[in-house]
Amino acid sequence: MSGLRRTGIRTALLAVPLAVSLLGAAAAPAGAATSRPGASLTCQGKGVDPKALVRYRAETVIDAPLRTIWKVQTDVERWPSWQATVETVERLDDGPFRKGSAFRWTTPVPPNPSTPATSLDITSTVEQLKRGSCIRWTGPATGEGLRIDGVHVWNFTTVQGGVRVSTEETHTGAQVDANVPFATEVLRQGLDAWLRDLKAAAEARAHHRPR
Repeated sequence: MSGLRRTGIRTALLAVPLAVSLLGAAAAPAGAATSRPGASLTCQGKGVDPKALVRYRAETVIDAPLRTIWKVQTDVERWPSWQATVETVERLDDGPFRKGSAFRWTTPVPPNPSTPATSLDITSTVEQLKRGSCIRWTGPATGEGLRIDGVHVWNFTTVQGGVRVSTEETHTGAQVDANVPFATEVLRQGLDAWLRDLKAAAEARAHHRPR
């Protein structure tokens, strides 16, 4: 258990985001996100980890221009302004968000009987990117006695009524593999919450509504 009791692992998992903050509402509002268990998403021919036991895919339609949604999503240093569970983000490279870009970000872990309050550190690296179409990044989330490796794919497709944003993520690691149904539910909550927050932020910007 890498030094964590079961209760510690359970609490830590509830706070781990890999490309998404895994804290979120217990359920997203109706219509905010829809699970799509079909074929895996890809970006330039690369997808999520095919061997991962923990995976989830969801999508939503955002009533905003593609350029606005893309800007909100890829301006990673501003994530804390619209994602409550992202504490800090630091770009590790300069210039446009592109293949090879990397960023380090933190999210809080609340105290529990086994461990004090702390933060998890995530380093994400963009492996594939097609501007306005798709992004794929990978990276570990690490904390005291915890490591989870994630692969996260985003697709953006213009449709009637806006842009369909689809996302799929996989997690691997001893802690998540020890309880796949629970870890999958945590991932579901996190991705649904991310889509909900991205939709709210992009639509507010597009329609000049304050957030």
